[in-house]
Amino acid sequence: MVKPETIVGVIGGSGVYEIDGLTDVKWEHVDSPFGQPSDALLHGKFNGQKLVFLPRHARGHKIPPPHINYRANIDVLKRAGVTDILSVSAVGSLREDLEPGTFVIVDQFIDRTIAREKSFFGPGCVAHVSMAHPVCSRLGELILRAAKTAKIKCAGRGTYLAMEGPQFSTFAESELYRSWGCDVIGMTNMPEAKLAREAEMCYATIAMVTDYDCWHPDHGAVTVDQIVKVLMDNADMARRLVKEVSPMILADPKGLDCPCKTALDFAVVTQEDARDPSLISSLSAVAGRVLKR
Repeated sequence: MVKPETIVGVIGGSGVYEIDGLTDVKWEHVDSPFGQPSDALLHGKFNGQKLVFLPRHARGHKIPPPHINYRANIDVLKRAGVTDILSVSAVGSLREDLEPGTFVIVDQFIDRTIAREKSFFGPGCVAHVSMAHPVCSRLGELILRAAKTAKIKCAGRGTYLAMEGPQFSTFAESELYRSWGCDVIGMTNMPEAKLAREAEMCYATIAMVTDYDCWHPDHGAVTVDQIVKVLMDNADMARRLVKEVSPMILADPKGLDCPCKTALDFAVVTQEDARDPSLISSLSAVAGRVLKR
């Protein structure tokens, strides 16, 4: 029996795919039954390991968070053979000690998005996956270890409040989310994490703190130029972290047996003879393992 191959996928913004040592680089458009993904996929190799990058907002940052086709993005990564996703995301801090420039390995989410397609499944094939632990703890541990090696200031856990956007928070909202115990706030990781779980892919968020949101008394209103400046400062650290952790993911003996990769084992509840053939066809990549039984 052929051993399945581990392929790392990176979802992120400008700069992350510009990794020194990336070879055999090519862009490839992949079709999805769920519509158009954000962009083509960038394929390359780092020290012999395959790596696939997808610009979440498209090259040139053309797509705002509410209009990203999250289903198509995850679907094309699955079709490209990606098994483990590193989601590199800009966030605002809701805690004094998580200052701009800090990285956070998110371990929980509160989803406050309201206008996004959040599941591959629906009428004709119903499935319920567990989101109690919404990210891959195995990947999180590897990223944290890599951050320490690369001497990157990184918090090992944190709750990410996903807001709809594209506007930033009101002061009252920011204070509310702080009262809930949230650590960072962003606009893009939901429903990304939910869809990765449905697609049986390991998923972890590398959250890059760019600002203090608007709650901080000395910070004032959040502006795009402030965020972009910190993002550019963080870009080199993000590239270093991806380079450091990718070989660790490839070498991890627990990767192929990770529970994330069997998330659908008991999730599909629609009887086989009641399933919609057209929906089943569209699920060929993300859920083919269980639907072809």
